[in-house]
Amino acid sequence: MSRIGVALMAGALLVYLAVCVWLAVMFFAVGTTVSIGMGIALIVLAPIGAWALVREMQFGFGADRLGRELDAEGGMPVAESELTPSGRIARADADPLIARYADAVASAPGDWRARYRLGVVQDAAGRRKDARASIREAIRLARG
Repeated sequence: MSRIGVALMAGALLVYLAVCVWLAVMFFAVGTTVSIGMGIALIVLAPIGAWALVREMQFGFGADRLGRELDAEGGMPVAESELTPSGRIARADADPLIARYADAVASAPGDWRARYRLGVVQDAAGRRKDARASIREAIRLARG
């Protein structure tokens, strides 16, 4: 199901870029200072948006691949404490659990599995920014 969503997003991205180029050409054809500025803005901003979407898709594919591999090995972290109704780790349990997984990363800094597990635990604790950084580092380590 997620692959269908990715394919739809990729198709929407191509349509978006085509419309942006078409609108930019139309703005350039008007020839006023404001319309030329709008055309330039479309030509500059559309690829930046496309780049950001492609980066997010690469992150998602990489994280999914590593998650499936780690799960197949039986290495995914298990919930050791009671979860909140939203599926998060209880706030009181989060800090010691994150510290334990961070210690595992410190003892094996080149191990993508330890880094990925830390990211999973951080995400479960609601620390999305830290989790994304940990998983992004795990992806980088797995490539190298």
